[in-house]
This record gives sequence, structure tokens and C-alpha cells, in this order.
Amino acid sequence: MQDRLNKIKIDFSKELDSISEPDNLRDLEVKYLGRKGELTKVLRGLSELSLEEKKTLGKAANLLKTELEEAVLNKRTELEGSTMGEGSLDVTLPVEAFGGAKLNPITSIIYEIEDIMTSMGFYVAEGPELESEYYNFEALNIPQTHPARDMQDTFWLADGNLLRTHTSSVQIRTMLKFGAPLKMICPGKVFRYEAMDASHSHTFYQVEGLMLGEDINIAHMKAIMRELLSRLFAREVEVRLRPGYFPFVEPGMELDFACLLCEGKGCRVCKQTGWVEFMGCGMVHPNVLKAGKIDPGKYQGFAFGFGVDRLAMMRYGITDIRLFYEGDIRFIEQF
Repeated sequence: MQDRLNKIKIDFSKELDSISEPDNLRDLEVKYLGRKGELTKVLRGLSELSLEEKKTLGKAANLLKTELEEAVLNKRTELEGSTMGEGSLDVTLPVEAFGGAKLNPITSIIYEIEDIMTSMGFYVAEGPELESEYYNFEALNIPQTHPARDMQDTFWLADGNLLRTHTSSVQIRTMLKFGAPLKMICPGKVFRYEAMDASHSHTFYQVEGLMLGEDINIAHMKAIMRELLSRLFAREVEVRLRPGYFPFVEPGMELDFACLLCEGKGCRVCKQTGWVEFMGCGMVHPNVLKAGKIDPGKYQGFAFGFGVDRLAMMRYGITDIRLFYEGDIRFIEQF
């Protein structure tokens, strides 16, 4: 695998030297650093290695990733600078005064979600963003050989730990801390090794939820989700459930809500279906309960997780997820 990393570095450098247009630079970045890029394939393969190999090759791969990203950034600066004429920046122009600070729309929605869920008795939990393989995968019924690990593009660290790929890891920590019955949510930042585009980001926000008790069923979950969405959008929102697969729930489901833009009639946003995909959910798998020291013979419950970024995009009609993270005050001031 080290030979593969060396080849990636050599090939990347040769192609980078020949680039003279920004569009070609973007294609090169996707080819090597994108979700299906050459370096991404190597990082995905780390999960199949021994812990010692992970430490060595994981460190080398991450160092190469940083080197390639810096090279792309420098090249982009070079290309952009070559298109600017001398005197294009007038430092004598007056500076406009900035208004008062405003919250990012993602932060605002998280606060609203917390208010709604706590009003229904849910506890707001927190967990580390730097996570162990056990809490992020194994305790959630995803052992090392499980194919579901390939569904998540993971940032592995040299010491064998990782940046959490979902807030589901907080489920186990909260169960171990409080036991059952339990009602909790965990809003937080998660990380996936992906190239950024209009609908994807390597860093984004999720809300994880868990409810455990002696008589909890799917009807409770559907009612709570309908209440959450209706209060968020200040109107009645219909939801539906479809079969879905997630290793930590059984049965697993996808929950959709009726498209708010076309009133369920069908439009481009909902792909003419009248429904918008919202989240994965289901009844907590007995193996996950056992990992949390909960007796699956006495307690059962449901778990759910959804992305805050796309919820904000739907609510405010935003078409590019990157706008949330660029720090452009003109964008923030609209909310």
C-alpha cells in the first residue's frame, strides 16, 4: 500500500504541473481527493489492515492528503492571481460598517430542535468528536468485517482512532451513563472523507435521538417525528416510513415527510414523488442495547438520526450546502 501512496504522489504532481485552468484543477482534486478518488480508496482500505499497519499507513496517507490539499490550494491561488490585473485592489476604498452578529442558520435550527425535544422530555447529550473505533462502529453492531463500514468514508488517525462519522456513538455513552428508561438527543458535528459540492460536505451536523422504555414502539417514533417537523415548519407535516437498512436498528426504516414546496403534488425538489427523504431510524438492535448494558428482554426503543444541513436547506430554500461554512457575512445577515 505504501507503493500505491508513492505512485499517487508522483502521478498527482505530474498532472498538477500541466494544469493551467481552474476547471481542470477541480477535476484533478476530485480524481485524487474526491469521494471516489484514488487516495480515498486507499483510506477505505485501512479498515482491512491490522492495528499496527493502520497506525503506520494511516499516518502516511493523512500526511499525503494534507500535502495534496496544500498543493491544490497553492495552485488555485496561482491560477486566480494570474487572472487579476495590476491595481485590481484599491486599498483606499472606504470600508462598510458591519451590522450586529447573527447566528448561522444551522445553529438556529439546532437550538430550535433542542427546545422542541426538551419540551417532550428529551435530554440533550454531548460526546467527543474524536472517537474510538469501538464506540463508532463495534458497539453499534458494526464489527470490523461488516460491509456497512464501507458505507462511511472515515477519517482515520495514526493512533487507530477516528473522527466520528455519526453522532450514533453518543447512544452507547449515554446508555452506559444513565441506563434505561432514557430519552436523549445529541446534536453535533460529524465528519466524512468526501469532496465538497453543492449537496455534500466533509463536515456537517447531525441530530441523533434515542428513546428507551418498557413499552416503546414505532408508533411513538412516528408521532414524535411528526410533532418535531410540524413545530419546526410551523405547519402540519405528514410523514411516512419505508423499509431501510442500518446495522444498529432492526427493523430499520427511512422516514420521509411530505414536500413543503409542492404540497405533495410533485416537483423538482422531491423528484416528482411528493416526498422528501429525511432520516434513517428504527427499533434499537438488541446487540446495541447489550453494548449499552441495557437488558433487551425488558427494554426496547427506537433511534433516529438526521442531517441538520439539509433540513436548513429545505427550510430556507438554500441550494448549496457550502454557503453554511464559507463565513460570508452577507449570507449570514439574511437570517
